[in-house]
Amino acid sequence: MRDFALEAYFSRWSGSVRHNLAASDSETVGMADLLARADPEDAARWQDLRLAYTAPRGAPWLRQTIAEGYEAVAPDDIVCFAGAGEGIHVAMHALLGRDDHAIVIVPNYQSAETIPRGLCAVSGVALDAARGWTLDIDAVADAFRPGTRLVAINFPNNPTGKILERDRFDALVALCRSRGAWLFSDEVYRLIERDPAQRLPQAADVYERGVSLNVLSKAYGLPGLRIGWIACRDRAVASRLERLKHYLSLCNSAPSEVLSNIALKSGSALLDRNRRLADRNLALVDRFFAAHPALFAWHRPEGGVIGYPRYVGAEGVEAFAQRLIERSGVLVLPASLFRSDLVSLPDDRFRIGFGRANLPESLDALERHLASARG
Repeated sequence: MRDFALEAYFSRWSGSVRHNLAASDSETVGMADLLARADPEDAARWQDLRLAYTAPRGAPWLRQTIAEGYEAVAPDDIVCFAGAGEGIHVAMHALLGRDDHAIVIVPNYQSAETIPRGLCAVSGVALDAARGWTLDIDAVADAFRPGTRLVAINFPNNPTGKILERDRFDALVALCRSRGAWLFSDEVYRLIERDPAQRLPQAADVYERGVSLNVLSKAYGLPGLRIGWIACRDRAVASRLERLKHYLSLCNSAPSEVLSNIALKSGSALLDRNRRLADRNLALVDRFFAAHPALFAWHRPEGGVIGYPRYVGAEGVEAFAQRLIERSGVLVLPASLFRSDLVSLPDDRFRIGFGRANLPESLDALERHLASARG
């Protein structure tokens, strides 16, 4: 298993950069702000909280609140995890064995590819950069084998911000249903789309073998809580997820469960705030790239708080990103961090994030860097 390139890069540079222009989450809130949103029931839970072990699947009242965000999912269909990363690890081990085959749509969060490759044969199908990062469903169908057990997707996509067109999503569900394959759907950027009409349904709602992953880190801006979850209507799978979790985190943080329940109950307010901030910031990003057409080609993301522009400067994106860190303390993520071992992907892109309140200062630092390079 190769190193987690993105996380290793963050670990190397996050302590030395002044401007993180690559952040993948929304602006967070402070403890006092979040607690002020608690209803009387959660306020009492917080006041009386004991720091004991919690239920491995997650507190019943937290799973009830999570399930209310789905149409066809019950609390017993939910298993909570210590963030989305643990959920990916557990789901892949629960669903795949050595004689199976998986299809991973790339680019994707690296563990969605790396973990299956350690378990079974894996094929990759790339989003089409030349066609707005859409997915060719026929290419997915061609990648199926007799032993294909799982297809892994991520929409809104990290790093491109692509939302799959609804007719293509429906076709993908129909394809998986016809072949009896699980559809593992990373939905961590759902609910923060530019246009709500583009919002995709959750896989667990529309497909009996849909496995939906979500977390409080991205759209809600609460990565420090480390609470994610998987929704799956197959109770046998949910049981396997829980048994595998016994070997990992075992259970969630008791304070985080209460705080997460507060956040989800007041989710509309948090999401509205983060959508407004993302929209304002994205307008600034649009103007920045429009002012520098000789260096960048910008494809506006449809969802999430990240984008994946193309760098067209002569020295290449890897040198650009390195010099940007070393000379100006600005962090972006070059394409090498999103490479796939399965298929070739564009190597001239970089990821930026626009979900945080300090985006204007980071863009100013990038502008100053470009000015100094010209001078």
